[in-house]
Amino acid sequence: MEKDALHVIATRHSTRKFKPEMVEADLLDKVVEAGRRAPSGKSKNTNHFLVIRDAAVLDKLVNLVQSEFAKMEITPENEANIGGAIKLSKKGNYVFKYNAPVLIVVANKKDYGNNMADACAAMENMLLAANALDLGACWINQLRWLQDNPVLLDYLHELGMAEDEWVFASLSIGYPDMPDGLPNRNIVNIRGNEVTYIG
Repeated sequence: MEKDALHVIATRHSTRKFKPEMVEADLLDKVVEAGRRAPSGKSKNTNHFLVIRDAAVLDKLVNLVQSEFAKMEITPENEANIGGAIKLSKKGNYVFKYNAPVLIVVANKKDYGNNMADACAAMENMLLAANALDLGACWINQLRWLQDNPVLLDYLHELGMAEDEWVFASLSIGYPDMPDGLPNRNIVNIRGNEVTYIG
């Protein structure tokens, strides 16, 4: 069990090229359940998972995200984070979710102190579950970057996100468009992420 878990962690990579086929419902349920079982501060369990499979809804989200980023200008303050999104959006060819057939949006209460931590814990669980199930997945930040954007908020409220919630993360998920149909499983050497042992 330990060896399997550590192997799933070591072999997890982001997938940015997906087949158009819909993820089987039982596999998707397992990924979402892994997210729901993530740690939560004081066991509040206030994550809200919006599992979007409707192609028309996904297309509208892509268009809205592109439109809102295209209205922005790149500045020295935002270039490192959203500069690429702004540049591609202005060109009119920005698909923030990498054409995955499913997007899982993780929302949480705006005024809850552990909202980001709880969402991140759920995301990592779902990323690892996807890898264990031979699915490709990629952490997506664009909806978080636009979390207080009124245009996106209005549409997300239409989809069921509560008025007191914001998006803190989202996950593109699907079958990897790779020759073997599997995610990249290469184990790479880690650069950075310094470790200091004390004692």
